[in-house]
Amino acid sequence: MSTDIPKMGLRTWLTLGFAVWVLAVGSAIGSAPQPQRTPPPAQNQKAAAVSAKAMPGAGAEGQSYVGEAKCLECHSEELKGYEGSPHHRVADPRSPAAKQGCESCHGPGSKHVDDPGAFAVRDLNKLPPAEVSATCTTCHNRGEHALWDGSQHDTRKLTCTTCHSVHDYKSDTKQLKEKTQVAVCATCHRDKLAKLDRSGHMPVREGKMQCTTCHNVHGATNVRLLRTGDSIGELCTSCHAEKRGPFLWEHAPSRDGCVTCHDPHGSSNERMLVAKPPILCQRCHVATRHPSTIYDAALIGSAANPSIRIMARSCVTCHSAIHGSNHPSGQRFVR
Repeated sequence: MSTDIPKMGLRTWLTLGFAVWVLAVGSAIGSAPQPQRTPPPAQNQKAAAVSAKAMPGAGAEGQSYVGEAKCLECHSEELKGYEGSPHHRVADPRSPAAKQGCESCHGPGSKHVDDPGAFAVRDLNKLPPAEVSATCTTCHNRGEHALWDGSQHDTRKLTCTTCHSVHDYKSDTKQLKEKTQVAVCATCHRDKLAKLDRSGHMPVREGKMQCTTCHNVHGATNVRLLRTGDSIGELCTSCHAEKRGPFLWEHAPSRDGCVTCHDPHGSSNERMLVAKPPILCQRCHVATRHPSTIYDAALIGSAANPSIRIMARSCVTCHSAIHGSNHPSGQRFVR
């Protein structure tokens, strides 16, 4: 009695051969000795280098840390502001209190303890701006502070201690030198503070907004230290979404930027316009289809009856869709 063995086709032989090859290669790779990997550098290597540069002598030339308790024997007055601040949270491993306490920022104080008159600790109020910023950014180097180096405020020789205070702050949050954020910014940007007192303004003085609502004062990739987008228009439309578009009929000034017509910090005109309509529109649309002034009536042969279109009216009375229109007949932004 004979048994018939079925013949395998070409496709079956190829599949079986490929499976054997995969098993052989996998076995060879698994048995090969693994190369020794060099451990990656520590993530805080750069921060450590900056810290060593900002605090010369730390751990060198006989200097050593004496501890926060030793500092408070003489400097107990400074504890009042420091004790209730985030810098004094021992549970936070990134805070000075969890490291070397006062000496985390002021450097080791063993020589200062031995001879206070000859050796002084690092006073951040007397150091060059670059060293002060380097000290603070050893910890504050993430999130909003990541772009501080090279930012507008950094290049103008401002430092963290220009706005913030570790021991004598007045605000409820962020340890600011003034009670409010607006007061801090106004020490330099006085023109913007004056605009906030005008009739048309952002709700900053009412407390609904503040400067950092639109600006990241520690650095940004946008213009004017703006938080959102890559242009002024993108920031504005992040809240005013109905003005974003795209529109079938686009108004060029709206596309170029909101500040063409609006002053975001405040204006004496309605809707924070930089000029009162129709003068605002006539800065671009001079004698276009309508008389621009009451004297232009003579040019159209009706000197005795000047056009009423400029009398106590604005262009947006008719051209209401001035930011852009999606209506098929909205070329003139009338809808």
